[in-house]
Amino acid sequence: MRKRSLTALISLSLLSACSGGNPEGPPEFGNVSVHDPSVIKVEDTYYVFGSHLASAKSKDLMSWTQISSGVTDDNVLIPNVTEELSETLSWAQSDTLWAPDVIQLADGKFYMYYDACKGDSPLSALGIAVADEIEGPYKNKGIILKSGMSGIGDDGEVYDATEKPNVVDPDVFFDKDGKLWMVYGSYSGGIFILELDPATGFPLEGQGYGKKLLGGNHARIEGPYMLYSPETDYYYLFLSYGGLDANGGYNIRVARSKHPAGPFEDSEGKAMLDAQGTPGVLFDDPAYAPYGVKLMGNYQFVNTAEEAAGSGTGYVSPGHNSAYYDETSGQYYLIFHTRFPGLGEQHEVRVHQMFMNEAGWPVVAPHRYGGEKIGKYTAKDVTGAYMLVNHGKEITAELAESQLVELNSDGTISGAVTGTWSLSKDHMAKLTIEGSEYSGVFLREWNEAASSEVMTFTALSAEGVAVWGSHMSPEKK
Repeated sequence: MRKRSLTALISLSLLSACSGGNPEGPPEFGNVSVHDPSVIKVEDTYYVFGSHLASAKSKDLMSWTQISSGVTDDNVLIPNVTEELSETLSWAQSDTLWAPDVIQLADGKFYMYYDACKGDSPLSALGIAVADEIEGPYKNKGIILKSGMSGIGDDGEVYDATEKPNVVDPDVFFDKDGKLWMVYGSYSGGIFILELDPATGFPLEGQGYGKKLLGGNHARIEGPYMLYSPETDYYYLFLSYGGLDANGGYNIRVARSKHPAGPFEDSEGKAMLDAQGTPGVLFDDPAYAPYGVKLMGNYQFVNTAEEAAGSGTGYVSPGHNSAYYDETSGQYYLIFHTRFPGLGEQHEVRVHQMFMNEAGWPVVAPHRYGGEKIGKYTAKDVTGAYMLVNHGKEITAELAESQLVELNSDGTISGAVTGTWSLSKDHMAKLTIEGSEYSGVFLREWNEAASSEVMTFTALSAEGVAVWGSHMSPEKK
């Protein structure tokens, strides 16, 4: 079964389309640590594969079970990995592996695109390992790309790290016409795309590093992931900007194109090819921060005196996502790792549902996926006090803290910000906040920290700024 399979979520048939909640009661979550999780669904199970040969699985995108972790010779995915991938680890001068991707090809086998990188330089190698079963064991088929070398590169030219890619962070996908592609890259010369042979999984000859989509001059942009939506007929290129650690300001962005090889644009129509660093300046974040729709960054829902204790929640440096579209249910999911306020470098996998707004851009639900399905809501359902988060466009380690606002019954917004709001087509949201218009959806979902269902909204402006609202939970007695 190919990645982005058509199999519907089993749990969806149990959900109520009217309430938009989960009548089965509170969701049960099982948390795992998989950095840079890349998703594939096989039969009725979702798998994520990540850095350091970590992996996990789930049948419902809520309760996860760890399968593997650590680049050691007893890892079940690639037994004897230090010998099996010795050429890759030696080239990259590394003892670990970075973000992989797994896809099933027509021969029924599973192809893992693995990579290793020195880290403080783009000395990297990317290769393919193949298995008969999704959980392995995977056997090496060889390196397909190298980067970071001194002198002549794979394309016969001198390797220049400001222009050539760092060959890590692969995502391999079929386009709507059945062609196989790999998008990849991190920092250095930018994000690139290559066409692959669907029979072998190897690159078609004569492409070198492929076509550049964006980045360059060591722009802190990495973790590309492509998702096609038959609903909008766009290819959505998800990206992570900033640094991945707790102080790095990691944030998730997206651009779109009608073709997998671009050109990609953001919601303002800006060409993503212009999203690059400044020559001679290392990690010049302000140069590329204006590009791409920012879906999520550091944030925290802050408790108020009226709210239940423990209802505050948030993420630090969420990023390196994958995404999944279920054609049967029409539901979209964003899968990523994140750190948390006050918990340092501890990280876990999180899944949030996504929806397309009226402009054809994905908006992300404010709370983690708890089995909810979007419903039909009335104005009475959505009025009331909300914690509002504005994610902005900056690349910053600062937390965007929530502010208290009121969606009033007369269609106005008051409190920390002012404006107007409206509900249409059962759940579509339109908000005007301080003169900027935001388009998205209302959604009833589970607030894990408050242990209650709440109404939420998620919306985007034409400038690519996301706002989230989470209804204040009733005080627990």
